[in-house]
Amino acid sequence: MAAGTGRTTPKSAGRGSYAVGEARRRQILDTAIEHFGQWGFHASSMARIAHDCEITQGGLLHHFRSKEDLLLSVLAQSEQHDMEQLFATEPATVVEGMEAVIRLVESNTHRPGLVRMFNVLVGEAGNQGHPAHAYFRARYERVLAHTVGVLEAGVARGELRPDLDVLELAQEQIAVMDGLQFQWALAPDSLDMPGRLRAYMDRMLRAITVGGTGLGG
Repeated sequence: MAAGTGRTTPKSAGRGSYAVGEARRRQILDTAIEHFGQWGFHASSMARIAHDCEITQGGLLHHFRSKEDLLLSVLAQSEQHDMEQLFATEPATVVEGMEAVIRLVESNTHRPGLVRMFNVLVGEAGNQGHPAHAYFRARYERVLAHTVGVLEAGVARGELRPDLDVLELAQEQIAVMDGLQFQWALAPDSLDMPGRLRAYMDRMLRAITVGGTGLGG
């Protein structure tokens, strides 16, 4: 407040406007996740998203220029979360790297709308004309490269057997994660997704570590 005037200073007003704008943007992103997860990208409507946010379509377009822009913003937000969970630090051991993956999957159980959205969009994005096609290709390349790197480092440190095909193992690990995610999205109460992944990784480690140890070893 400016002294003696009873009026908010322009700087304070600016901070308030920014906070309101960020809150609205977050609401739009959260609503878009639910829509894309339920109807996919093509069948989702900017008008319906705006309606569910209780704003006009013009108000929505003030924050996101198009449906493609909104989709890519949703994916970028999710990517940032995953980067912080999985890629923030280099794991010192293979076990540490796998524990980070399990924590990420555990985190995803608290974001069911996002999991459903990814499942739907991955299927749609197989079409090269889909606006998220390039994103998902690049995302899988990053995740695969990270997983291969963790396994290669384990071989170099003498944790893992030197005869392993680390690319094949990395692809298998990602396939198991995706398969569990699809099953969990269909019936969350019927599947302990992080528990099943932990059991799989424990079995895999016992087969590929030099000492035959698993996650607890």
